[in-house]
Amino acid sequence: MANIIVTGGCGFIGANLVPMLRAQGHAVAILDNMSRGSVELLDNPADYEIIEADIRDAAVLDEAFAGRDAVIHLAAYGSVVESVASPEENFSVNAEGTFRVLDAARRQGVGQIVFSSTGGALIGNAEPPVSETSVPRPISPYGASKLAGEGYCCAFAHSYDMSVTALRFANIIGPVSWHKKGAVTAFFKAIMNGDPICIFGDGSATRDFLCVEDLCRGILLALDARRPGFNVYHLASGREVSVRELAELCRKVADAPDHPIVFEPKRAGEVERNFARFDLARRELGFEPEISLEEALERTWEWFVSHPERPGG
Repeated sequence: MANIIVTGGCGFIGANLVPMLRAQGHAVAILDNMSRGSVELLDNPADYEIIEADIRDAAVLDEAFAGRDAVIHLAAYGSVVESVASPEENFSVNAEGTFRVLDAARRQGVGQIVFSSTGGALIGNAEPPVSETSVPRPISPYGASKLAGEGYCCAFAHSYDMSVTALRFANIIGPVSWHKKGAVTAFFKAIMNGDPICIFGDGSATRDFLCVEDLCRGILLALDARRPGFNVYHLASGREVSVRELAELCRKVADAPDHPIVFEPKRAGEVERNFARFDLARRELGFEPEISLEEALERTWEWFVSHPERPGG
């Protein structure tokens, strides 16, 4: 059993991850400033030590990280569109915040960090499928901030003999995501509220969607592997899906095949095509997605419908 602290653990991914950590027998603490997450999202808040604080507060991090075996760093300013509108805040939370987390881990002797990075936004407009060998050329402040975070992860791993793993997430979908700003949430909200589904661009842009349960299994595999030095892995489905196809699937899952779709101008900072290979994660971590996009959408829709109180929304 390890003593693990999860930054941003009251958010979408954290709320799905922490019960899985507990099920493995780990002691789990959560550090979250509650700006985007909520204790209401957790399965059973009493099971966790919850610290309401900001990752940029070095003194709080020192106290929170003392005696921990590992940090899973999920806390982030996660929107491409918002990063274009507010690049300063995005840099502060994602780049400076990640540095603060790594530096506190160094001071407190925490030997293992798992860092939540990103695939598409970090790589930019490269010919897919992308992989760990693709050259990063981010086109949004969000992608740049995650690239900066990976840079510091690599530096700290080699300078201070730490195990640091950066996981480049695909677009994550699944239960407990009502408060998120991604396409699936937006499409399902539109259907539920009787509003048209809004697609930015002509719908030909593509993404790689991964169920949050598969993602969390990948995080656990990275944690268990504890590979020395700095390692990067894409956690993805390997399936390229257009935004228009995604909207059609959402309409089908919601039993609303004729729900209207409208098209708006493309937004700055968003890549045209993106999906990733996960061969390296399969080979070195044993990662293999188990849940199809269709099943993940069904799970997401069922959670939305069965939670009218919309925790965290």
